[in-house]
This record gives sequence, structure tokens and C-alpha cells, in this order.
Amino acid sequence: MADSQAPSTELWVERTGVRRYTGRSSRGAEVLVGSADVEGVFTPGELLKIALAACTGMATDLPLARRLGDDYDATVRVSGDADRENEVYPELNEVLELDMSELDEAARERLLTVARRSVDQVCTVGRTIKAGATVNLDITTE
Repeated sequence: MADSQAPSTELWVERTGVRRYTGRSSRGAEVLVGSADVEGVFTPGELLKIALAACTGMATDLPLARRLGDDYDATVRVSGDADRENEVYPELNEVLELDMSELDEAARERLLTVARRSVDQVCTVGRTIKAGATVNLDITTE
């Protein structure tokens, strides 16, 4: 668990070209963002989906590692088409791919239950999407 007293990471995007931005964090991370017709970037919608998939992966990491070992392989695929008329993603679909062939059926079912519960309890991104969030925008000028 993160220390609740730790300073929050600053996040921002800077425009680097036409329909092209670089997302940055105060921890030194960078991600290239732009429109779908720009090579080598993620669209904002793709980043939303990746954040959801990464959150699912991270939420299940400890319980899965406890049962499958620290070196288990996992892939979380995420998809969902935008409704361009309303500019929303009405449905996002995730698939967590795991090799559980060494477990019997009962152990698989128990582990899947624990994994789902973990995602429901600690995946902040998924919980936020399901609950909705208030977004406040201020515009400052010089």
C-alpha cells in the first residue's frame, strides 16, 4: 500500500506538435500522446484502456504471485470501441490471460474468485470508471 502521507506525483502534458503531446510525471516518466493518425503515440482513449488493464494487472499481482509464483506470466487485453456520436466508451472489455494449467479445477475457481475480488476492491481506475467522476477544468491565461 502507498503511504498516505507521500506527496502526490505531478502530472502534465506539453504540446510538442500538431495533435501531438508528451505526458510527463514528476517521477521522470514520459508517454507520447496524439491523434490516431500520428505514428508512435497513444491516443487518450487508448491510454484510458491501458490504465484500466494495468490497474487490473496490478490489483491481481500479489494474489496471483502467491499462488502461481513470482515469475507467473499474465497479459491483460482490453478493448472497446468509442461511440463517436456521444464521444464516450460505452463498454470496455478486459481479458486476463493466465496459465493455470498446474492447478486443479477447484483451485482455479478459488484463485479466479480472489482475483476478481481484488480487482473490485483495489483497482482505482476501474472503480472510478464504474462510479463516474467529476472533472473540473480551469483555464488560465497569461
